[in-house]
Amino acid sequence: MSSPAAAAPLATPAKSPKKRARPQKKKTGPSVSDLILKAVSTYTGRGGMSLAALKKALKAGGYDVVKNRARIVIAIRRLVANKSLVQTKGSGASGSFKLNKKQRNAQGRARKVTAWPLLRTVTHGNSGVRHGVFTHILMPKVCVVM
Repeated sequence: MSSPAAAAPLATPAKSPKKRARPQKKKTGPSVSDLILKAVSTYTGRGGMSLAALKKALKAGGYDVVKNRARIVIAIRRLVANKSLVQTKGSGASGSFKLNKKQRNAQGRARKVTAWPLLRTVTHGNSGVRHGVFTHILMPKVCVVM
């Protein structure tokens, strides 16, 4: 009484083959942080460059501000944390920003500190006994590299 079509198991849909992930292209050109620093350095205003003016400058340079809004905010926060930018007004990523003049001057004069070894290991004879001998009991030598 049962029909032959009802007795046959239902056919399962065929699985589609797995697609390979396309290798992502390496982006070319400067990073967002570099673009921001470049835009702020060209700004001549006294109080610093506002976030809106910064976005306008990036957009004029051909950067998609709407699509990469989060990247801009993160880059600004990172630059303020690294002390490459100084925030003159506001908090977070909003407000006005200037280049940090103190950091630029500090990068010009890098200090290299070399410390003399205070304890030297000396081996005596064939016995292989090692002793610590103080070679210098002076302050570490500081060399300024220009």
